[in-house]
Amino acid sequence: MFEMDSETSRIVNSFHDLYYNGPPGQRPIFERTYWMGVPCLKCPLDLWVYQEIFHEIRPDLVIETGTAAGGSALFMAHMMDLLGRGEIISIDINPADRPVHPRIRYVLGSSGDEALLKSVLGDRPDEVRLVILDSDHSKPHVKRELELLSPQVTVGSYLIVEDTNINGHPTYQAFGPGPFEAVEDFLNGTTDFVLDPAREKFLMTFNPRGFLKRIK
Repeated sequence: MFEMDSETSRIVNSFHDLYYNGPPGQRPIFERTYWMGVPCLKCPLDLWVYQEIFHEIRPDLVIETGTAAGGSALFMAHMMDLLGRGEIISIDINPADRPVHPRIRYVLGSSGDEALLKSVLGDRPDEVRLVILDSDHSKPHVKRELELLSPQVTVGSYLIVEDTNINGHPTYQAFGPGPFEAVEDFLNGTTDFVLDPAREKFLMTFNPRGFLKRIK
């Protein structure tokens, strides 16, 4: 990814903030984004990157934390349909009516619950695994998820931390320490993962410095 000069960075960040919050008098655009009629609280540019990663690594399993309405899980299931392989385990603390698809398994509980994760993942075979963190965005919770779920990522695959854009990176300045800060601490303590800035090629992403590739 090229280095943006200050003016380009200012333009990108201004558009990002406008896109995230929505034009005056409107709700945030991500709250009005749908996949096949199901709310999907993502930036479409990031979903395009997801499908590129899926094509490259051919995951057997995607572990998603933070299901919400299930739109992103359904999107990923449809991408896996095109590949002819893979399944999704999506974890959320809130029960809800969500889209049914044979590749999706919904799990009710906390992604910070080590016992729950072991019960769900403990007896699975060797496989290509990718992890996406998009639940509670507080820094302590994301750090806990990183601790528990980073070992589940296969070498050569990705750990994607969503919404590193909040707390002023560059939007939602009032949030407080969150995913971005958790990722910085995580990277300072590991050599197993590196940032992959090429995944930010569309200039605007909800996950700046959030695409982490496992290298060992």
